Amino acid sequence: MRQVRLLVQYDGTDYAGFQSQPDRPTVQQTLEQALSRLVGEQVSIRAASRTDAGVHALGQVVAFTTESPIPAERVPRASNDLLPRAVSCVAGEDCDPAFHPRYDARGKLYSYRILNRETPSPFIGRYAWHLSRALDVEAMREGGSHLLGRHDFAAFCASGSAVRDTVREVSRLEISSDADVVDIRVEGDGFLYMMVRIVIGTLVEVGLGRMAPGRVAEILAGCDRDQAGPTAPPQGLCLVRVQY
Repeated sequence: MRQVRLLVQYDGTDYAGFQSQPDRPTVQQTLEQALSRLVGEQVSIRAASRTDAGVHALGQVVAFTTESPIPAERVPRASNDLLPRAVSCVAGEDCDPAFHPRYDARGKLYSYRILNRETPSPFIGRYAWHLSRALDVEAMREGGSHLLGRHDFAAFCASGSAVRDTVREVSRLEISSDADVVDIRVEGDGFLYMMVRIVIGTLVEVGLGRMAPGRVAEILAGCDRDQAGPTAPPQGLCLVRVQY
């Protein structure tokens, strides 16, 4: 028995998230079906991140065990013939049988894109949150600076999470603006349930002038989800990279 590690990309628009669910299409089920056909045995995969419905990935990492002799580097190309266009395996390698994509991860980088102009776009509408009101990017940067470092992010965790330890470290929060697109990059050692989307929703409140930048620090210290901004929609979010 050997374990194969894959780098996977997907457009999450038409999926009910990564993790398998009954009677709803998910990325995990799609991958497992294709890989099972490829290796001729039932495959069960483990993933670095259980992305939510509508969220995309450029750097999702999964692993599965198999007795198949197919070389790991050939698995991506062969499996892509069995996958829909929305999901693609881009690299494969053999890895230590003890490797776990989620628990061995040292950090993750997410990107969130906002189309900030009056009219929507048919080209990036699936991959960005459209906001017609102009955002104050400098104010958003000031607000975001309060989130850097190691803090209790309970205020930025959605209800329904079973996690008890809500302390996380955010090592990077950068906001850039190019033409009509605002790109927010958030990197940390781990993230709570919907944490990035709640951070984005809060910073958008700052960018729209509904919240002062310093209010972000107060929300963080208060650990009260009701005080933070709304949860940003999923289509702007993308898992860019998992660090090991």
